[in-house]
Amino acid sequence: MHRNWLIAALALALATTGCGARKSEQANLDSLDNELADAGSGNARDPAMMAALHDQIMVDPALAQQANNDAVRPPAQPYSAAVPADNVAGSTGGAITGADSSETLKSAPAPKADGSCPQCEAARQSLTLGALASRQKDKRTANCAGDMRYSASWATRLPADLPLYPDARVGEAAGTSSNGCALRAVSFATSASLQTVIDWYYTRASRAGFAAEHEADGSEHVLGGTRGRDGAAFALFLTARGDGGTDVDLVANNGS
Repeated sequence: MHRNWLIAALALALATTGCGARKSEQANLDSLDNELADAGSGNARDPAMMAALHDQIMVDPALAQQANNDAVRPPAQPYSAAVPADNVAGSTGGAITGADSSETLKSAPAPKADGSCPQCEAARQSLTLGALASRQKDKRTANCAGDMRYSASWATRLPADLPLYPDARVGEAAGTSSNGCALRAVSFATSASLQTVIDWYYTRASRAGFAAEHEADGSEHVLGGTRGRDGAAFALFLTARGDGGTDVDLVANNGS
């Protein structure tokens, strides 16, 4: 009986000591909170500090949805940003007539009178630049199409006399320089009208000695040409867009 009483007394003492320690720790925390809140000249409370401590935290739901840096799962969709307009790089904000704004363009010949456009059909059936190149009438172009590789760098290696249109936005490019080939192909968009783009390339092609012809089927146009002295050939596939701009595929067998 005496032993049981002694054990109970010890347990009560330990419990009292633990409770006192917890009360002491809480008191220290309360004292620290008060010191932080009372910090300032003359220990007077700073209204701005008190407002910042007690106000609710503002959260932007839209930004919170993108805070996935530490998430186990990836975000539900890619982070998005606005796509710049086609004419964002244009100095005048509109269609560009040439590398030199004072350039006078030649008018491209009218489409064939019979309305035939076999190259338009070839473009519709081609899902890739390589497939489009393989369907060209020029044998040199078609034979090199199988070795084409895709890279944006090919857009910088077009023929010097048929360069990329000044405000072009490149979507895809391909080419090959193996086995004696110099084939280049590029897809791009421009804010310039279809007729302006055709005239711009016809001006350069005619100056470089190409004999060019124009085919069309509705909104689809093809300007193609060959040059006898070196066997160079090109084909330009153009489609008018609803916003007044033009989508273009250019294939040339004499890249740099």
